[in-house]
Amino acid sequence: MGNLATIDIVIFLIYFIVVAGYGIWIYNRKKSLATGSQDYFLAEGSLTWWAIGASLIASNISAEQFIGMSGEGFFVGIAVAAYEWIAAIALIIIAIWFIPIYLKNKIYTMPQFLERRYNKSVSLIMAVFWLFLYVIVNLTSILYLGALAIDTLLGGENLHIIMIGLLLMALLIGLGGMKVIGYTDVIQVAVLIIGGFATVYMALQIVDQRINGATIGSAWTGFNTLLSEAPEHFKLILDKPTMTTTTLAMPENLSVQKYMILPGLAMYFAGQWIVHLNYWGCNQYITQRALGADLKTARTGILFAGFLKLFMPIIVMLPGIAAYVLHREGHLEGFNGIKDGAYSAILGFLPSGLKGLAVAALTAAIVASLAGKVNSISTIFTLDIYKKYFKTDATEIQLVRTGRWAIIIAMFVALAFTWTDVLGIGGEGGFTFIQKYTGFISPGVFAMFLLGMFWKRTTGTAALVGVVLGFLLAIFFNNFAVDIFGKETWLYTAFTYEKFENGVVNTITEIPFLINMGWSFFITVAVMILISLAGPKINPKAFDIDRSMFKVDPRTMVLIVITLLFLTAIYVKFW
Repeated sequence: MGNLATIDIVIFLIYFIVVAGYGIWIYNRKKSLATGSQDYFLAEGSLTWWAIGASLIASNISAEQFIGMSGEGFFVGIAVAAYEWIAAIALIIIAIWFIPIYLKNKIYTMPQFLERRYNKSVSLIMAVFWLFLYVIVNLTSILYLGALAIDTLLGGENLHIIMIGLLLMALLIGLGGMKVIGYTDVIQVAVLIIGGFATVYMALQIVDQRINGATIGSAWTGFNTLLSEAPEHFKLILDKPTMTTTTLAMPENLSVQKYMILPGLAMYFAGQWIVHLNYWGCNQYITQRALGADLKTARTGILFAGFLKLFMPIIVMLPGIAAYVLHREGHLEGFNGIKDGAYSAILGFLPSGLKGLAVAALTAAIVASLAGKVNSISTIFTLDIYKKYFKTDATEIQLVRTGRWAIIIAMFVALAFTWTDVLGIGGEGGFTFIQKYTGFISPGVFAMFLLGMFWKRTTGTAALVGVVLGFLLAIFFNNFAVDIFGKETWLYTAFTYEKFENGVVNTITEIPFLINMGWSFFITVAVMILISLAGPKINPKAFDIDRSMFKVDPRTMVLIVITLLFLTAIYVKFW
């Protein structure tokens, strides 16, 4: 296995045997309790709060975090951690206000929510949207970035073999259904946290050794070295550039490129919240873990995931900053400075044994996300398309069999798109690729869900217009707004900058995509409200909301307060 020593291979094989063996044991143990398709797709009633929380983290933390977010840490710094820390607040909102509505109305899939609240047309359109997004954007990026990282660590000669290996591991877990995914995710998240923290600890020791000349490196001293050597990388809120036109030769060009990804304080009033609330609250891939549980279990599991989110930037972002300082000082031999290679470059320093643990952690994150993603693809296709439009009288056995075939086909499609990276994931930057293209549908989807839950007047026509309009507005702001309205308006500021990609310098003029997302959302909401005002004061399909649904018990409130205090301290320190 390339650069891995025997002890690394042994550690990796132990990880694989434990996860596979535990998955098989869970499958056989729970098989007698299965109730059919609901049990297969949702693990109905069998996941504990800690399994739900761990599964949420394991499914969320994947290649786009380990590779993509570490790469943005290398390029931008701690500001990218907003994607993890604001998620903790989003999960509190989801646990208190979103999940009670889903559970009270027995919602199992997101298209089912749309059909119950609006109509079949909205449900079908979004089912197709989600399938396209999950397969073409999410599944491909997880597979490509993960395989690329592991391949780089092993010497760079087995990319396609690694892709196939990752898919086979995910297939082994995914075919067992949500119970197997949920409980094996407990092991996966333990491996990725232990391996991730071990990697960070060693990375900080290496910084102390290489930068300060220490014989035995200190992780704490290494962290303080990062603070002193790269203070600009420890700023959560980026300043807005004063120049809107820059070139590669200008120092301001780098500031513009960073601001395009994370547009300072403005992103907290625009796309950042839409990203999180849509991802964590309106996303089959995530909500599916909690939809089969009772309210107390689901709520506790989601809040547990939110608490774990506070620590994720240490694992997935800090290695990128360490790579930045080491690379700048000439201590990352063979690293070409491309941000998505930062994490692999750090892993190359690890000693035998720890390198195997790090590869196991990375593999755990990738496999867990792949398995969870294909299960969601399978659930939406089987329950919201196949059962409703192809075989309405399908038996439970036929539904499960169809779901398994959907998993296999989705994996083949993802492999076809990633075999030669036809989507250009590597050139865009993994984390940015996912956030940017997910952002095309997020504004309309979140507007439709938010108004559908909390405003009884929202109509099906408004929802249909909203999902299409949100998509069109996102395209408009991304591709046409600057040509029509210019670079500087009261809505936005566009920037012209040069970016070096694939050996070519490209001149780009665009608005930060998080700002695009924000305006797309607000305009979509306004239009949906105007359309709904023409309908009845209370839509007959509106959900009944009981205020008691949103009450939380004292122990839950304590967990919420602890999470918010941690976040407040972080933002006060690194503002």
